[in-house]
Amino acid sequence: MSAFRSRVVIASLFLPDTVSLGEGSEASTPTKAVAEPGPSGASVAAHRLLSGIASPHPKTPAFSRTSSSVPRSIVEDLTDKSRGPSVTVTPAREAANPFFSLPSSPNPNTLSNPLAAAVHALVGTPGTEGAPPPPRRSPGTADRLQPRVSRKGSRSTSRRPDLEHTKWHSEPNPHCNGGLRNAVASVRDRLRRKLWIGVLGTPTDTFDKDLRRDINNRMRLENNSVPVWIPDAEFSKCYDEFCHQVLWPCLHYAIPDAPKTKSFYDSESWDQYCAVNQKFADAIVANYEEGDIIWVNDYHLMLLPSMLRAKLPNAPIGFFMHVAFPSSEIFRCLSVREQLLQGMLAADLLGFQTASFARHFRQTVSRILSFEALPKGIQTPQRFVDVAVFPMGIDVKSLTLKRREPEVAEWAQHLRDRYAGLKMIVGRDKLDGIAGMRHKIRAFEIFLEKYPEFQGKVVLIQVALSTTEENELQGSVIDLVGRINSKFSTLTYQPIVFLHTDDLTFTQYLALLTVADAFLVTSLREGMALRTHEFVECQEARARPLILSEFTGSYSYSGFRACLPVNPWDTRMTAQAIHTALTMGDEEARSRWRDLHAHHEKAAEGDAVGRAPSLDVSLLLPRYRHARKRLILVDFEGTLWLRDPRSRAFDPPHEALDVLKALAEDERNDVWLLSGLPIGGNLDKVARDLPDVGLCAENGCFIKPRAVAGTPQPWINTVANFNLSWKAPCLEMLQYFSERTPGSFVEEREASIVWRFWTNQSESAADRQWAMRQAAEAQNHIFDSLGEKYGLRIIPGANSFLVLPNNVSRSSAVGAILAPGGPARSPVAATPRALWMGMALDADAGLETDLDFVLALGKDEKLLRRLNELECAETASCAGSGVGTDAKWRVEPGEAVVVLRQFTQAT
Repeated sequence: MSAFRSRVVIASLFLPDTVSLGEGSEASTPTKAVAEPGPSGASVAAHRLLSGIASPHPKTPAFSRTSSSVPRSIVEDLTDKSRGPSVTVTPAREAANPFFSLPSSPNPNTLSNPLAAAVHALVGTPGTEGAPPPPRRSPGTADRLQPRVSRKGSRSTSRRPDLEHTKWHSEPNPHCNGGLRNAVASVRDRLRRKLWIGVLGTPTDTFDKDLRRDINNRMRLENNSVPVWIPDAEFSKCYDEFCHQVLWPCLHYAIPDAPKTKSFYDSESWDQYCAVNQKFADAIVANYEEGDIIWVNDYHLMLLPSMLRAKLPNAPIGFFMHVAFPSSEIFRCLSVREQLLQGMLAADLLGFQTASFARHFRQTVSRILSFEALPKGIQTPQRFVDVAVFPMGIDVKSLTLKRREPEVAEWAQHLRDRYAGLKMIVGRDKLDGIAGMRHKIRAFEIFLEKYPEFQGKVVLIQVALSTTEENELQGSVIDLVGRINSKFSTLTYQPIVFLHTDDLTFTQYLALLTVADAFLVTSLREGMALRTHEFVECQEARARPLILSEFTGSYSYSGFRACLPVNPWDTRMTAQAIHTALTMGDEEARSRWRDLHAHHEKAAEGDAVGRAPSLDVSLLLPRYRHARKRLILVDFEGTLWLRDPRSRAFDPPHEALDVLKALAEDERNDVWLLSGLPIGGNLDKVARDLPDVGLCAENGCFIKPRAVAGTPQPWINTVANFNLSWKAPCLEMLQYFSERTPGSFVEEREASIVWRFWTNQSESAADRQWAMRQAAEAQNHIFDSLGEKYGLRIIPGANSFLVLPNNVSRSSAVGAILAPGGPARSPVAATPRALWMGMALDADAGLETDLDFVLALGKDEKLLRRLNELECAETASCAGSGVGTDAKWRVEPGEAVVVLRQFTQAT
């Protein structure tokens, strides 16, 4: 696909690059402003306690850089090995607010429970270096744990005041939306002109005017970024309070406390949310250039489209929601529901991750604002707003290169040695209530109780991502971890290893995914769980199972149904899934992995070049075999029959007609052949040879249902009430152009006209260029003089173009076929024609069907897009590999017969 011609202005809360004061160095990391001390006696003891001293068969790591007779814990190994956190492929979408100052952490020596000391040591509590280890407690002592995990100090609490403000450098922003950053990076060759708008993700109140001016200039020049300057207190009110305590829970199906949301509405947090959005709008307007495309991202900026529309009424604006969108019954609980919806509806295009999220949004707008909601968008009083689905994935190529680095293999071997003889379950979740971490750990406890033979033989390695303090309090799991570890631990075994993301580099995280025996996600509600995609890619060698919550956006796609689905609220079901994953045979696990990986290959191939992946029939055959009612739609010319445009002969290959006949012999199949040829003559011959195949002629102008009880059905004219008086002047015009274009000729049909402007045997580029120029001139002439007057449309092709009524297409014909009482539902002879023919004229009407499986092969993009609305539909474009398409799959011209034959052989 060609490069974007316009500049794209990308508005996201955090910029992909941030500013760090001081001289740049290779050792600098995004999350540390000053070096932290290495683990001391207390820290080492805490690391060992939390992560386990050794596996049942301890081994000295083969590549250990220090000799020690005492087995080292994996966390200590990771801490020593780390050269600073690297940027992840899919970092946390919601990072901890860098402007929020945590209270001073308690000294581990004063904590009554050693596990609490382990937690504080694990996250690097300052001021404990050189302190003695905590006193040993008896196993029976029961102490209350701290309510939350303290995070490492953010840049706001660790920045030294004596740094010279005149010296600074840019570095990757750990708070940036990683999925967005990687999506933009994956199309860097096509998206050459872009401008990021966002905050730096670091406190800026102390930055003077000169420093801000210098940052503005250099960030614009070096990083294509424009910082938005927001007072720290204002940003904290917006981000910590309104975004994370009101919007985030509501969007993830946590019903908000109505008085609480009203208090936020009446307090400063809502005002600051509006103020932050306004500052973004001012920054975009100040940097806007004519022709720019504005792309607004995520729920932090839901008011931004309306603010931009007020200042830039003609600017193209898109909005993409990176998280879930709830049903109207949840969203209507928000006291600011109308303002948020009106803010989003000022965009031209609204994107969501799954079809269900998009449907929820349309229904919410319809019920709250009383706007007309259509399958493709929302009709507001001012404009039609498109609503579409754009599932986000991972950059497979970049991840593949990263996981093949030698250091990943080194760490993978180290983990195998450390946990030899143990099964490893890996998880990576936010430390809040929505992530379902408590449900996961509780399910793991039930698993160990129900299957005692696994006690001492399986370990759960849980990686936790920081969020706001309030959300962490709601999702606290430390008490649960402590109880389970104290219940099942031995001198050489601890069932749960609880890590913070700051304790791992991305290389080490990939090693964990590589050696894992299962990956467990129990989110109560989530959009696309991209970490599961990473796990699948890292399991190329082992192919172990994925346990996935049914409430994630990833599970809503058929390609991910090969996982082990769980209801996170049913902890017994999750425990059973863990047992199934750990005892699953290699053959079944490999089969499930292939299905999961095929979904990645499809998404990666489509994203890489802007087209659908090649059709893999093996992925569709299981659904095809189990479907009771199937509909198969196949284009004739250009798909089954590669017609020579220079010949008027009717010579379709016999194998093409034979495969249609074989498909039609299955009583569960309803097969339709879609053609642009006129009725009578050749198509009547096809109808006689294939009585059980329905026909569509002249691109939807005529329909011939399949035979009923052996009796052939007549052609049905879908344009009988149309004014066809345009044909005479159109023929006159085309005859004029035919006289000026050697080898061209006109085909008059019942309700349409085709002009084949290039049929010459000559290979002369000059002759073809002349024919193309005549075709363009003819189309313009017809459209200007007849198109608007008679409601015509022109379908251009490589060597011809078609003129026909505007409201008729193959899409409208299929709509009529699927309409209640239509040929796909009941015999036409027994159904009044008026009951279903109206559907033929409404090509935009939503499709409703009781079919179990729909397969469409062809080139008509309008039809393929419409069929994509059906969850049971599989669409494949036969337009060629170099043509962009909205179809789910791609079939090369000439391969359609081979593809269909595989379905005839399925039993």
